[in-house]
Amino acid sequence: MMERIRRARRDEGFTLIEVLVVISILGVLAGIVVFAVAGITDRGKTSACSTDKATVQTAIQAYYAVNSQYPANTAAMVPGFLAQASTAYSNSGATITAIAGNTNGCS
Repeated sequence: MMERIRRARRDEGFTLIEVLVVISILGVLAGIVVFAVAGITDRGKTSACSTDKATVQTAIQAYYAVNSQYPANTAAMVPGFLAQASTAYSNSGATITAIAGNTNGCS
């Protein structure tokens, strides 16, 4: 009987408390990572919006330089100045405005 108790004490392993502490630490670290990634996504959307707006502005200026008048809308610039019409911005002459309810979240 005493031999069995000695062997049990020599068996090395993790206690329940140690396992719970490690799981708790991993949970806290996972939470921090989730919030950090969400911030990166928001910055990416903001950057994409500003790039799209700058592209439309440049296309409007190029259209004006070639045609001596401003385009009626972004679709008028598609053949030679834009690859496709913007889904986030529209224009009225030289003024660029965000399209209400666009899926990109641009304002």
